[in-house]
Amino acid sequence: MRCSFFRLCSLTVAMLTAGAARASDLVSFDSGRYVVGSLQQRLARERGEAVARPPAERIRGYLSKPDGAGPFAAVVHLHGCGGLSDERRIAAEKQFTALGYVTLVVDSFSTRGITEACSGRGALPSRQADAIGALEYLATLPFVDPKRIALVGYSQGGDAALSIASASEVPVFEVPEELKYRAAVAYYPMCGAAGDELAIPTLILAGEYDDWARASECTRLLRRWDHNSAALWVTIFPEAYHDFDNPKATTHGVRYFGHWLRFNAEAADAAARRTRDFLASELSN
Repeated sequence: MRCSFFRLCSLTVAMLTAGAARASDLVSFDSGRYVVGSLQQRLARERGEAVARPPAERIRGYLSKPDGAGPFAAVVHLHGCGGLSDERRIAAEKQFTALGYVTLVVDSFSTRGITEACSGRGALPSRQADAIGALEYLATLPFVDPKRIALVGYSQGGDAALSIASASEVPVFEVPEELKYRAAVAYYPMCGAAGDELAIPTLILAGEYDDWARASECTRLLRRWDHNSAALWVTIFPEAYHDFDNPKATTHGVRYFGHWLRFNAEAADAAARRTRDFLASELSN
């Protein structure tokens, strides 16, 4: 059985430069473009108009790489609804680059003038489109192996990762057919964002006491998941809350947009090991 269910039962930034990236370069790239739907295409043809492609937004990210020429496997990091903090960015760069991966930490908010997307008061950018744009950007770099790129998302970024990982009968984004993520990891996501069928192997890491992205949704996903699709692993950490791997949530916990966040060192370490082992398995040649 391919599925296993475990109940464990932040740097000076260099500006964009041409060529290979140094440790933590600030880079910019286009978000992914959605495919123009068949109805829009038909209406445009009937009016004798050219089919208008959806605009792509320019966003930025932070690129770091291991020493050497590569090509390396790569990890795209998607932040949560509170935005990208320096601490989280630096931690991600250290974590994944130390494992031998090129790391692209996506900043979905700063170029759009967004402070947060937790309250629901403002427009929510397409995090999935940003993930696709990051994939396309990495595939252009000579030191990245385009066939070995994984997506790791946290909270709202995890929701996007699950959406990207889900199988779709029709193409959603303008992206070459052969270019896709190899695997996905979602930290404390809303598991309802995933479809019953998965297109790529997926690891979900959730907290038992999470009152924002409830672990019960992930157990339901596990039950409805199509075993004939790509593999799914769900790990639920006992007595862990939302943001369990974020030291800023403190061991005493903090209230954030009406939800309880709390750092759990044991769960954070176990999740990092699980992520390490999963990526090593899925991104091997």
